[in-house]
Amino acid sequence: MRRFNLAVLAAVTLSAGLTAVPAQAHSGRPLGIANCTTAGCHFDVPPGTYDVKVLLGGETASSTAISGETRRSLLPETAAPAGERVSRSFTVNVRTPEGEPTGPDGTPGLDLVLGGSAPALADIRVTPARHTRQILLVGDSTVCDQPGDPYSGWGQQLPQYLRKGVSVANYADSGESTVTYLSEPRLWATVQPLIRPGDLVLVQLAHNDKTTDEATYRANLETLVAGVREKGGNPVLVTPIVRRWFNSDGTLNNGTALLVNGLGVDHPAVIRSVAAAEDVPLIDLTAKTKSLVESLGVEGSKAIYLYNEKRDNTHTSVHGATVYAGLVRDELLAQGLVPAGLVRVG
Repeated sequence: MRRFNLAVLAAVTLSAGLTAVPAQAHSGRPLGIANCTTAGCHFDVPPGTYDVKVLLGGETASSTAISGETRRSLLPETAAPAGERVSRSFTVNVRTPEGEPTGPDGTPGLDLVLGGSAPALADIRVTPARHTRQILLVGDSTVCDQPGDPYSGWGQQLPQYLRKGVSVANYADSGESTVTYLSEPRLWATVQPLIRPGDLVLVQLAHNDKTTDEATYRANLETLVAGVREKGGNPVLVTPIVRRWFNSDGTLNNGTALLVNGLGVDHPAVIRSVAAAEDVPLIDLTAKTKSLVESLGVEGSKAIYLYNEKRDNTHTSVHGATVYAGLVRDELLAQGLVPAGLVRVG
């Protein structure tokens, strides 16, 4: 943090209130504060990956968070003392459709929204990213970029835990199983060509495989693993988040909560088995979310899900998705899947 002359800060604050003017990606110049209002910024850029550097702060104490595109959390709430500026950077994926792959196209370009208890954006620069690591997400509604409140997928919250140099391309889609993800042209047939050598591809599909037999489910996971490796990517299998269904003794139900389908297929067990057989990194989110939900108990766990709002014990709130994204972040770091310098902690 650095202390600046208050006159300079006042001038910058004034510039932040200008009406947004579309920035042209082909201008050859960094895109900046002229494209922002006090509420957010719009940059007229084509699909791609962009580095964003922000300078936060103002004359009074501030606290700023940044989200973008379809409600993706890109920067956690960051405090700046009065008269000081704090610099932060992140990398963002811009695509069409900008949210769920089978959803609407959304707004062209890059849209950023300022949030937090007292937001103050002093300066911003947007440049095409170079040599960026990419994390692609393959999943269902518990992972996807949910379009509206109060819903949020953990993949929607994951970008805030990553620094400049790694982007999250969330291709999770509501209602998808391993069967439909492989068969829908807008899903796997679209995602696989985007995989570059060294990219991570996290796969969490199970919630909607209610009628998928074990042999088919296993084969579908193996197909996804092989497809990632064919492009030089690194597959990571993720067991599904638990559903909030308790037994009378305060433990989670072994069937509904722990993702055992009507055919008796134990999805997390199959995922663990495939990961071991194929030598694929495993993020056991089932085990981690089970431990957390049981520790919170029947009442405390309601805030993780949308029980209070929707009587929904499957989908997470923004708070719950953020907590679960933190669990994924911890595993990416612990297993060395993402360099420590690119992970935001604390």
